[in-house]
Amino acid sequence: MVHRGPDDEGLVHLDGVSLGLRRLSIVDLAGGHQPMHNEDSTVWVVHNGEIFNHLELREQLLTAGHAFATRSDTEVLVHGWEQWGEQLVERLNGQFAFALLDLRNASLLLARDRMGIKPLHYAISGERLVFASELKALLRDPELRRGVDPVALDQYLAYEFVPSPRSIIRGISKLRPGHALAWSLADHSAKVRRYWAPTLNAGEDAAGRDLDEECAQLRDVLRESVRKELMSDVPLGVFLSGGIDSSAVTAMMTQLGRDVKTFSVGFRERSFDEAPYARQVARHLGTDHHELTLEPSMLLGLIPKLSTLLDEPLGDASIIPTYLLSAFTRQHVTVALGGDGGDELFAGYPTLQAHRLAGYYLRAPRALRRALVEPVVRRLPVSRDNFSFDFRAKRFVSGAANAVAERHQRWMGSFAPQDRVALLSPGVRDELVSSNGDPLVDEFRSLDPLNQVLMIDMRLYLENDILVKLDRASMMASLEGRVPLLNNDFVAYATALPLSVKLRGLRSKYLLKRALREILPDRILDRPKKGFGIPVAEWFRGPLREQLLSVLAPERLSREGFFNPAAVSTIIAEHLSGRRDNRKQLWTLFAFEMWHEGQSSGGD
Repeated sequence: MVHRGPDDEGLVHLDGVSLGLRRLSIVDLAGGHQPMHNEDSTVWVVHNGEIFNHLELREQLLTAGHAFATRSDTEVLVHGWEQWGEQLVERLNGQFAFALLDLRNASLLLARDRMGIKPLHYAISGERLVFASELKALLRDPELRRGVDPVALDQYLAYEFVPSPRSIIRGISKLRPGHALAWSLADHSAKVRRYWAPTLNAGEDAAGRDLDEECAQLRDVLRESVRKELMSDVPLGVFLSGGIDSSAVTAMMTQLGRDVKTFSVGFRERSFDEAPYARQVARHLGTDHHELTLEPSMLLGLIPKLSTLLDEPLGDASIIPTYLLSAFTRQHVTVALGGDGGDELFAGYPTLQAHRLAGYYLRAPRALRRALVEPVVRRLPVSRDNFSFDFRAKRFVSGAANAVAERHQRWMGSFAPQDRVALLSPGVRDELVSSNGDPLVDEFRSLDPLNQVLMIDMRLYLENDILVKLDRASMMASLEGRVPLLNNDFVAYATALPLSVKLRGLRSKYLLKRALREILPDRILDRPKKGFGIPVAEWFRGPLREQLLSVLAPERLSREGFFNPAAVSTIIAEHLSGRRDNRKQLWTLFAFEMWHEGQSSGGD
């Protein structure tokens, strides 16, 4: 994991416990060496990430009589454990994964931040607990190379990612966000507890709220959250896409008096290119702007390296431009802030509008929908542009009649339940354990439909796709990515807002846009949302055609035993002929096979 920490390394062996760390030095460059310990070396910690409220916690601990040897934010974990025990985690405002060893009571604590910004994988193997930031580090242990988990594979095909707590490998888990695991060295037992979970305001009524005052409060909370995340002893900048969220973070940085460096990438394909909007925001805010135009050869050149970039299968092709943006940014700074989280907190995804439209659509007689609307949508010509109208319309019609959670999975994921039955090999289907539903989704069924969607986006998509993509891509470039919209304080503020000030009619991010009117240009605030993608639909019919046919060749699929080769061949043929746009399904399969090839060869 040298890419995650190129600046320093540390390793200790203590009473049958080994703790190791690769460090990317951000705070207290000289004094922050890890593993870090207390005065009598009875408490040790390894920590990936940042504790943004460490100065406040340090003051409390100094008042309580603790002595600090460094300026590092990591040291508050050592003394905070001595002072507060396991309740330490509730006091932390940060993005972190850490392991804390207490030799006095023969225990070890693993903990992960509230939103899952930093990763933490672990496995219990006999009397051993093994943990790491990345799955491929654990797979260096021969005992943990247990093969693909069929349930995780089925989930991956549904969602395009493997939701925590599973990983794609049998017996290796991901500690969920807002959770801590206590391990006893004496009896080798583990106890997992949830120390925090988000809640949403279930009320629709925004009556009585002064929206101008609410906008002022939103700006204040956002500015303070950004200020906290500027903590750094090394240069930092911001990813600027030209969208609302990254532009809001950039605006707050300029208001705080920083000389802001902004970074963006552009594409030759116009339907994918947001660079002009990023340039407009940079000019408006007066930032030191850096832009890289991604040539098709640069993007395609990374395809063979997907197995290295992917820690486990991820059906989000935008990890490729995210890595190239991170590598470009790393040439100038060591830390980059971004706008991730705004869509989940403020109902920014078009799917929220689609769910609301589905309510109206379903009021039409079913016979009318089946006789008039669905045939017209099916006959729409296939476009390979980014989020084209026919792509969205066909997705909408295919899922509108389902229950909220299943509808959302059909719109966001790749394969519906009946598609997965046809796709998975009989051997994998036989191994699948019957399930009574997703317990995480079941947890939200008491919420109104749109808040269900917001919570699913936050607890599934944001954690397991968006934040995984950011972590793997940025850390592969030895760059720390930060997400101030997911700072504890901003999340607490945004989740307490009623849905009606987030999605007003079909106007998404209503309050956020209103709060930013006096700061950002109307052209930025009013433009349609555009995803950060690459033209895989076109590539699979052009420069990636031969590799696609090789990677998903029937003989290879038969040998591996995961998928039905005939079903895969049909998906390929439909796409290559232009009859259907199967970009999502094909990339999901392609990414899995590229990951599996790398994992099978040792991941080097």
